Amino acid sequence: MFAIVRTGGKQYRVAAGDKIAVEKLAGEAGDKITLGDILLAGDEGTVADIAGVVVSAEIIAQAKSEKVIVFKKRRRHNYRRKNGHRQQLTLLRILAVGGEEKKPAAKKAAKADAPAAAAAAE
Repeated sequence: MFAIVRTGGKQYRVAAGDKIAVEKLAGEAGDKITLGDILLAGDEGTVADIAGVVVSAEIIAQAKSEKVIVFKKRRRHNYRRKNGHRQQLTLLRILAVGGEEKKPAAKKAAKADAPAAAAAAE
């Protein structure tokens, strides 16, 4: 399954296992986040309803992109300005694209109900 998410004013097509570099997000390396602004979701040519789709990701690292040099010059006026910029980036690994991740909670509830059900059967 894939999804198209919007973060940092840009759109990214992601699937489970992908690694992407997005504009800086809050968090440390190893933190797990969910990307909330989902524009489209689908699976092998079919479009899914985005209401229940969640994209979860793990922050790999906080990094900087390559330096961009901004050089301004007006000839014959002795005007030269040199400036540089490095954009802050967050490297993400997409863990899952799909429905709500409440399955582990349901498993815990089923395990908690099992002893009660066994006691009631006796």
